[in-house]
Amino acid sequence: MGLVAFGGALAWLVTVYLPRQRRANSLSRPLPPAWLALLGQLAPYRNLPAVLRTELEGKLKAFLHEKAFIGCDGLVVTDEMRVTIAAQACLLLLNRPTNGYPGLRWIYLFPGEFRSRIPRRDENGVVHHPDASLAGESWENGRVVLAWDSVRRGMARDDDGYNVVLHEFAHQLDQESGAADGAPLLYLREDYDTWSKAFGATYAQLCKAVEAGVHTLIDPYGATSPAEFFAVVTELFYERPAALRAQHPALYDAMVHYYRIDPAEGWRPAA
Repeated sequence: MGLVAFGGALAWLVTVYLPRQRRANSLSRPLPPAWLALLGQLAPYRNLPAVLRTELEGKLKAFLHEKAFIGCDGLVVTDEMRVTIAAQACLLLLNRPTNGYPGLRWIYLFPGEFRSRIPRRDENGVVHHPDASLAGESWENGRVVLAWDSVRRGMARDDDGYNVVLHEFAHQLDQESGAADGAPLLYLREDYDTWSKAFGATYAQLCKAVEAGVHTLIDPYGATSPAEFFAVVTELFYERPAALRAQHPALYDAMVHYYRIDPAEGWRPAA
């Protein structure tokens, strides 16, 4: 074998074969008992039908193999942090054709709320550096940033419609279409018309209610933009599905069609 051919074979071995083998080995191992115990503390996992519970465990292993968790401001990342965040992120992938957040590479964890490092451009084209503290942020360059104390608050109540992990990973799904605009990649061309009608009508209602100072089921933050609306509604869909279905049935049906799961009906898989 010539040097060029040997070099090509070595490169294939290092960059293709060995990573594939490591991934296959990782996915074939059963979850450690400690990880299963952590999953058991999450109400959605406990409520899932057995087939979806098994699917979540497989997606969890793939997520933890492929994504890197990085502690910030002195935070030491533990298995509890990795498993609980990954499980909630993978909840959004169940029963759907997906590559598992292919553009995401890193999850940065802060102990508490943090300052955004992404400059914002306002409607006049002026760039600002936000001063507000954040519980989470989703970037388009393969990063999600989370405050661990906010993650834990979201886990403490699974029926209040607040979950920063679901919120930020909904943004990741939204960004797969090329822009965070409240319209993630759908399955068929005709799906976009149904999605636009259901989301557009409810988003307009929310904006009017917020302007009038009227309290609504949907958090007022959802009126900030269509992207935030999609993320906020995703939190409600998984945490307060019955209320969302009762008040906004067309919107709920669109979410069931997208997420392919019906949490208001015993978390059953949807076609």
